[in-house]
Amino acid sequence: MTIERTHPPAASDEVGMLRAFLDHYRATLRMQASGLTDAQLDQALPPSDLTLGGMLKHLAFVEDYWFSYNLAAREPSPPWDTAPWDDDPDWDWHSASGAAHAELDALLVEAIERSDRCLDAALADGRGLDQQVARPRDPAKGETVTLRWVLVHMVEEYCRHAGHADLLRQSIDGATDV
Repeated sequence: MTIERTHPPAASDEVGMLRAFLDHYRATLRMQASGLTDAQLDQALPPSDLTLGGMLKHLAFVEDYWFSYNLAAREPSPPWDTAPWDDDPDWDWHSASGAAHAELDALLVEAIERSDRCLDAALADGRGLDQQVARPRDPAKGETVTLRWVLVHMVEEYCRHAGHADLLRQSIDGATDV
């Protein structure tokens, strides 16, 4: 699988810059997992139980949660709609164990495509980055975030996990230039 990663431009408008950084780190995470076997995707770096396979599945969930569920007010898509979250709050991470690399990568790619469609639709209505998402982040408090917050949060989420992925990948096969 070939993953194309572009670098964010030196200058752009705010939406363009946020999307470029998000796309860059989406590709970075997929590249960190590329070329590994299914068994290697299950390898953790003790004492952590994080795996690159779990990270791919977790990020697919995060994509759907923020863009489809919160921004666009859609119901969770499979497999999130039937996940046993009450039994395992980290189900997205743990259920990746034993899954094929192609399956996990496809799950993330599909989630990114859905996210981009939700983002395009939200931006097409002209309300821009200050629009609030459809669902409150904290229903008890009535706190609702903006589209800008979601995009910044997603860049932060991917950047944080890119650091984890660097360490995991190096521990698996010594690769440091992925």
